[in-house]
Amino acid sequence: MSALEGDWRAELDDVDAALIDEYQSGFPVEPRPFRAVAGELGIEESEAVERVRRLREKKVFRRFGAVLNPPVIGSSTLAAVSAPESRFDEVAEVINGYRQVNHNYRRDHEWNMWFVVTAASRERRDEILAEIEAKTGCTVLTLPMLTDYYIDLEFPVVNEDRFARESLDATDVSATRISEEATGDLSTLEADLLVEIQDGFPLSETPYADVAAAVGADTEDVVAAVGRLRDDGCIKRIGCVVNHVVTGFDSNCMVVWDVPDDELDARGEAVGRLPFVTLCYHRPRREELDWNYNLFTMIHGREADAVDEKIDELAADHLPFDHERLYSTATLKQTGARYEALVGSAERGG
Repeated sequence: MSALEGDWRAELDDVDAALIDEYQSGFPVEPRPFRAVAGELGIEESEAVERVRRLREKKVFRRFGAVLNPPVIGSSTLAAVSAPESRFDEVAEVINGYRQVNHNYRRDHEWNMWFVVTAASRERRDEILAEIEAKTGCTVLTLPMLTDYYIDLEFPVVNEDRFARESLDATDVSATRISEEATGDLSTLEADLLVEIQDGFPLSETPYADVAAAVGADTEDVVAAVGRLRDDGCIKRIGCVVNHVVTGFDSNCMVVWDVPDDELDARGEAVGRLPFVTLCYHRPRREELDWNYNLFTMIHGREADAVDEKIDELAADHLPFDHERLYSTATLKQTGARYEALVGSAERGG
């Protein structure tokens, strides 16, 4: 169920709706970003700030600021274990104890615990996975992203859509290769910035000046660095980050597909363009662990039946291959990637 009970949309006016659905990205990178947005909305700068603050307090927004891109900044992987039910909580505690683990979900599958590890280097990432195996006694299924076809949780929510982005026509996609050796190659200022803004920008009329004061830099240098990080892909977008679970899109399914390797890019790009597919990416097979799937898709919806309907459509019309549906049944940990672990000079274990 959504955390916002009743018809929460009825409390919104057109300006709130615009802030929620049209400003999840595209916030200007300039010293007074709310002034520019307020001008587009026909309100005062202070009112724009206050409206975003109120929507954050209502938990419609998780935060205002940048959505960072861990696979570009460090070495990241999705991983899974098959935790015995009798030790499930114990295994989760070990895994969640690592600050480099930022997401962990229980899924309805033999591999029942799925988590993301993002570290400053591939070597450190793999050390953490080895430590988890040793501490838990569970084999780790390691599935780094190899190609990003489409990844974004930006979609309209002020609507009655049954599944995410039902009201959209299509999505722009591209096959972007992801390196497991990524380190970000950040300057000192850029590294300090990522740590400072990882939980959001200050909600004020001068967010960049506030960040600059916190890191001991000039505002102009901070604005330039944020623009550079966005252009380099370390920042995916800047805007109001919507809480899709609170706003009703709390039914999600990760579907894994066994796609012929010579069709993978064509199929991945075609599926990534579908508006109801919120994530689409290539990960390796692990045949030694009987894992034969190489394409991952995610669908978010307000109703499980609507999500299943779209998966049926995917299988019938776009991906006529063996697949499995892994529904999320519990959130074990959910935070942003902790960038001290990626850009700090002294990285230690969990």
